[in-house]
Amino acid sequence: MKAVRFSQFGGPEVLEIVDLPDPHPGPGQVRIAVRASGVNPGDWKKRKGLMDGELPQTMGHEAAGVVDELGEGVADVAAGDRVFGLSAEGAAQAELAVLSYYAPIPPSLDFPAAAALPAAIETATRALDQLSVGSGSTLLINGASGSVGSAAVQLAVMRGARVIGTARPASHEYLRSLGAEPVAYGEGLTGRVRALAPGGVDVALDVAGSGVLPELIELAGGTGHVITVADFGGAQEHGVRFSSGDAAGRAVHALGEIGELIESGRFSLPVAQTFPLAEIAEAHRVSEQGHARGKLVLLVG
Repeated sequence: MKAVRFSQFGGPEVLEIVDLPDPHPGPGQVRIAVRASGVNPGDWKKRKGLMDGELPQTMGHEAAGVVDELGEGVADVAAGDRVFGLSAEGAAQAELAVLSYYAPIPPSLDFPAAAALPAAIETATRALDQLSVGSGSTLLINGASGSVGSAAVQLAVMRGARVIGTARPASHEYLRSLGAEPVAYGEGLTGRVRALAPGGVDVALDVAGSGVLPELIELAGGTGHVITVADFGGAQEHGVRFSSGDAAGRAVHALGEIGELIESGRFSLPVAQTFPLAEIAEAHRVSEQGHARGKLVLLVG
């Protein structure tokens, strides 16, 4: 099968499309013929060597497609079913992928829209769970207009929370449409947030990794009220929890719950741009610029 891989760290040019052996599912897993696969900021951070030192590396943690092989004990889907989900192997940017966690694709979604969901909704749900966001909470999200941020906004609002979200001014109307109160990021952020919430916020979630953890800690009243999913170095420096999808407590229940919210019109996650698999390097360039409103998706099958 064709798959994305890199054998050295560097810029987008190190990415290759290579032939790899077809994978096969283990117990409880399914294999899909991939139709679309999500692109995430963690992809280019891995490519640059910022997250782990393993070489060579395949890429991709989420995909949507058609089930073509079942692992032992799988009885909830059948060959030919449309599913989306997460690849524990990190090899979903390929023609075939093994999914460890999966759910039926909501009927109203095509494959690219379904491939946009798994990492964003799992990450957002995990962070909200870990911050105990609920009715009456005031949550500050740094980087609220991207895929994880906008998912977190919508899910937090559904929990009854008040959400303040940072974004560039061009995205403020979009955040309002999701139910958040927007503020511009950059110098003076603390003052702008306090203008909306004079007493600060209950909890803060950093999705952007833009070096604002000290401000978030001040606004939320301590390191224990802040989580980052994007700034590993900052988390270590400032004593903030870094929430990783590799850790225990992965919120895979979100995959099975999102379909009802989508079909009832209460949740949406836009696809910002799609790319053929062969243009993976360009997808990385766009991802690294950090301005996409919504998800970047590779079209595979």
